[in-house]
Amino acid sequence: MTDTAPPARRTTHVGQSLPRREDAALLTGRGTWTDDIAPLGAVHLALVRSPVAHARITAVDTAAAREHPGVVAVLTGPDLSDDFVAGIPTGWPVTEDILVPDHRPLAHAEVNHVGDAVAVVVAGDAATARDAAELVIVDYDELPAAVDLEAALAPGAPLVHEEFGTNHCYTWPLAVGDVDAAFAEADVVVEGRYVQQRVIPSPMETRAVVVTPDAVGGGFTLHTSTQVPHFVRDILAAICGISDTKLRVVAPDVGGGFGAKLNVYAEEALALVLARRLKRPVKWTETRSEHHVATTHGRGQVQYMTIGATRDGKILGMRIRLVADMGAYLQLLTPGIAVFGAFTYCGLYDFGAYDFSCRGVFTNLTPTDAYRGAGRSEAAYAHERILDDLARALEMDPAELRLRNLHPPFSEPRTVPSGVQYDSGDYETCMRRALELVDYDGLRAEQARRRAAGDTVELGIGIGNFTESGGLSPSKVAAGVRLQSGGWEAATVRMTTAGRAEVVTGTSPHGQGHETAWAQITADSLGIDPADVEVFHGDTMVAPFGRDTYGSRSLAVGGTAVYGAAEKVVAKARLIAAHLLEAAESDLQFVDGTFSVAGTSGPSITIQEIAGAASLANDLPEGMEPNLTADYHFDPPNFTWPFGTHICVVEVDTETGMTTVRRFVAVDDCGRIVNPQIVDGQLHGGIAQGIAQALYEHATFDEDGQPTSATLADYAVPAASDLPSFDLDQTVTLSPTNPLGAKGIGESGAIGSSPAVVNAAIDALAARGVTHLDMPLTPQRVWRALDGAAKVTP
Repeated sequence: MTDTAPPARRTTHVGQSLPRREDAALLTGRGTWTDDIAPLGAVHLALVRSPVAHARITAVDTAAAREHPGVVAVLTGPDLSDDFVAGIPTGWPVTEDILVPDHRPLAHAEVNHVGDAVAVVVAGDAATARDAAELVIVDYDELPAAVDLEAALAPGAPLVHEEFGTNHCYTWPLAVGDVDAAFAEADVVVEGRYVQQRVIPSPMETRAVVVTPDAVGGGFTLHTSTQVPHFVRDILAAICGISDTKLRVVAPDVGGGFGAKLNVYAEEALALVLARRLKRPVKWTETRSEHHVATTHGRGQVQYMTIGATRDGKILGMRIRLVADMGAYLQLLTPGIAVFGAFTYCGLYDFGAYDFSCRGVFTNLTPTDAYRGAGRSEAAYAHERILDDLARALEMDPAELRLRNLHPPFSEPRTVPSGVQYDSGDYETCMRRALELVDYDGLRAEQARRRAAGDTVELGIGIGNFTESGGLSPSKVAAGVRLQSGGWEAATVRMTTAGRAEVVTGTSPHGQGHETAWAQITADSLGIDPADVEVFHGDTMVAPFGRDTYGSRSLAVGGTAVYGAAEKVVAKARLIAAHLLEAAESDLQFVDGTFSVAGTSGPSITIQEIAGAASLANDLPEGMEPNLTADYHFDPPNFTWPFGTHICVVEVDTETGMTTVRRFVAVDDCGRIVNPQIVDGQLHGGIAQGIAQALYEHATFDEDGQPTSATLADYAVPAASDLPSFDLDQTVTLSPTNPLGAKGIGESGAIGSSPAVVNAAIDALAARGVTHLDMPLTPQRVWRALDGAAKVTP
């Protein structure tokens, strides 16, 4: 389209709550999950996993398992040494001097966490494989385990990897301005220590993998429940010594990911090399108990925060010292998760000096990695907790303190205290809308009345302001923080002879509704019905280029790539229309899928007719290639920065310690909204996870590294009946980083919610002397805090 062409008017499917086209199959049992895939002649895997957190392997006796009826093979780490070119890598070595342990799909001489795999059993069916795995006898010489995150750094602590001589994995610093000078100037300096407990992702579908050798050609098709089929292809090809052109990776329907499926796992590598060895299909499906010890955990940090402010509440500086739990090995993104949050500990607040440092620490526990809101959720929790602590120190209302420190509205990139540039924001409008919706002043009045009456059920109001770095990520920025992946995304849009559209996207959804939203974007660009758009994804043969789905990037990066490809199709169609209508390209207008000469009642031609003409190719402009098809690769110039204000209202029974969420209001700004219903759905799930971390979930271990929450009987995942209805609203601040103006919403709910809940509970109890609680706020933990406060109150 030339600069002089009349502006296009397109149908506005974008912004409408079209029903998700994915849902009919999923809700009626017609979806295809990895475990549904059953190739003829497939064998099944079972893993022999370590029952201890740290030990030398002195012997492995596989004789009884080999003799078990139906067993095909039993293999140990040394048996498979020649099958792997390399161990499982980390894709984010955050510093040059980071310590990276050898991580093999099967442990060789030493196990380093409960669930570390020692041997693999191959049998004709899954039950036989599991039965035979119990017959493998492993002799362990147990070693002391490093379990407590901070104790692991102390002199004389047990070493997870003795060859390093330390459990210190790396230190990553970031400093902007003079924090010491800011604190010296401050009237009030407040310190806090906050704990991000480990959580277990718990998707509805556990991990699974099926590998099928191709009958001819020597290649393999690998179906896996993953968020990142392209990463799986590239990394498995490298570590297994297979050409990436010989490895097709397919992510079928995926029942939740939450970051846990943003990884390449030992079981995928084992299934691939065993399919190559045995020349037959191989299948493995994780049990729920395995998931609790063998799939990455989330969070796992201790956060030391210091903030300085003037007497009237103006923030002057902030210091953050993190201790981050790596677990026993570095998975794909393990070291970078805490670092990713470094840029958002300053939140929505405008001040001058900022000092961040993170130490990564090895422990004899399951590795940590991405979990919904990775890094940014932890940051928001810490800055919102210390804002409330600061408000109490200043005897100021926590909402007023926040309002005094927000950045003013901005529509172009603005440098913030951490040194990065946020894309756009109108934080005060968003926050005031949330305060209005929840009736903040009315709640404060109710709180005062109930306290005056001696009510044993205290009312609390908590605020969770946040922003997050979405749209992961500009490739140059990724390289700058040593992330070993570009942040671009790819898409193809092509129109068929019949005038319908096919979209190929490099993003790989696992519940986000890409098929629906991408159809809306494409239909608006082309001026056709979304029902005439087919979206293909999650298959590296169909979509050979892609960087997949995580980091709130799908719409802002992947959707923009779709938009760019569709616009290239329209631009080519315009040239053909000008040729067929014998008009100047600059005179054409494109309205609702039809080209015509602006200001005339002359002939017109639809884009569907142009698609047919482009296929016939007998009357095209000189030198033009046939067909309407275009590729587009989008590398964002900056992150996007979604933001919001979440406000939680709780009632805390001081006699039992029970915390009940009475109301939850969330006002979010994710830029332009493509499908409001999908936005609401993403927020519902994210808020549920944030509340779950605040009140229920905690992956616990004893002093020997034994998991004490190894099943869903011990690990509390809330049900729908445990959660309130959510009151949602949006403001819209367009992002200047992409033509859609989109920012992303997939993780926002999990970022703003947990600090809002915890701040609300402490707000309820502060008058009784409880000004600190760590998650999860179980009734016992709350009751003990009240009991302790009562004992020290004169």
